[in-house]
Amino acid sequence: MKHTIQVAAGLVKKDHNYLITKRPAGVHLGGLWEFPGGKRETGESLEECLQRELKEELGIDIAPGAPFHIIRHEYPEKVVELHFFCCTLLSGEPQALGCEAWRWVAVTDLPNFEFPPADRPIIEMLQS
Repeated sequence: MKHTIQVAAGLVKKDHNYLITKRPAGVHLGGLWEFPGGKRETGESLEECLQRELKEELGIDIAPGAPFHIIRHEYPEKVVELHFFCCTLLSGEPQALGCEAWRWVAVTDLPNFEFPPADRPIIEMLQS
């Protein structure tokens, strides 16, 4: 049985644009763009995970809001369960602390960026 990893990801919106980050080279799916977030650690809620990850990776404070969607994606070596949340940016300007780059992108421009397969249904949902 494959190991399941729970990941919290944030849909952070500002002026009709979404915050996306680029995964560092040398990590799983390195070089691809994604909605920011990360793996849940033992003992923390998905919301706490999301707040911690966005603080570590981007130096921003967010308020996780309503759950948006859950996607289970099977990779050859593991299963990833992605929990997407609609988030509000409370404070801070994003900085590339734990990611290669970040951008604010209009929903219509999201398909121009290369995302992991698990993120593609979310992009389609945001566009509909």
